[in-house]
Amino acid sequence: CFIQLFQMDILNSRKTSDIANQRTRQRVLEAAVEVFTEHGFRKATVRDICKRANANIAAINYHFRDKEGLYTAVLQYAHQCACEKYPPQLGLGSDATLEQRLLAFVRSLLLRIFDEGRHAWHGKLMSREMFEPTSALDALVENNIRPLAQQLESIVSGLLGTRTNSELVRLCTMSIVSQCVFYHHARPVINRLYPNQKYNTRDVEQLADHITRFSLGALKEFRKQVETTKK
Repeated sequence: CFIQLFQMDILNSRKTSDIANQRTRQRVLEAAVEVFTEHGFRKATVRDICKRANANIAAINYHFRDKEGLYTAVLQYAHQCACEKYPPQLGLGSDATLEQRLLAFVRSLLLRIFDEGRHAWHGKLMSREMFEPTSALDALVENNIRPLAQQLESIVSGLLGTRTNSELVRLCTMSIVSQCVFYHHARPVINRLYPNQKYNTRDVEQLADHITRFSLGALKEFRKQVETTKK
């Protein structure tokens, strides 16, 4: 009985330690998201992150290896949070049409880009990463962005028809994404050209509808050209 109690105490201690470690990791991760969002990767310091997380520097070494490892985890965590809040299909069923799937994809992308509040890390971090890319972008693209790109490519390919080619699918996919990110990256110019342009939920919905209709019109025309050429 004594041995069993001793073993149970060891197991309970390990569980308590694991829970404490996970809580520390989460505190460091969320503090790092805020610091990296505010200052960028190069200006952010491990000391500031640990101070905000109420943790010691050893916690970063233990959980993330180093500052670069932490930043890689931060980018993926922010992207994951954004996609959980605004998933690409936005709750559509398996019977949704390609047109509905395209609208949902565009809406979700815009909502992630223009999200506000405490968890609006994704758009800000990605803006910094576009201007000052780091090695962490490689992992983010492979693990998070490429699967989304493949979803959009599948939608575009379906709308273009079976006679299309991969290069046209790629170009059309990038054109749709470009329309979405333009409104974010060019906001300083857009705000000066059109001071009344806002990006609240209603405006984002209207913008998503416009980009989708504009894209569907272009895809329809491309499909006609492809089918005519291959007759």
